[in-house]
Amino acid sequence: MIVQICVGSSCHLKGSEEIVRLLNEKISENGLQDEITLAGSFCIGRCSRTGVTVQIDDEVVTGVTVDGFNEFFDKYILKNGEA
Repeated sequence: MIVQICVGSSCHLKGSEEIVRLLNEKISENGLQDEITLAGSFCIGRCSRTGVTVQIDDEVVTGVTVDGFNEFFDKYILKNGEA
């Protein structure tokens, strides 16, 4: 699985650095280091008013926030990562 986090100026201001940190922690906690590749993207082209844009393989998720991170991780990463 390839997870790209937008680190463009808009997403950077909305906390992409913290989302990257949280992803690294959760991937490690769940032993998914060999299954997930994290990458940065300067613009995925789907900016939203709140949160960070993340692309998981071909699926784009907008509005990822620190407050909603665990729900995002469970729904989009663990769903795919525990196959």
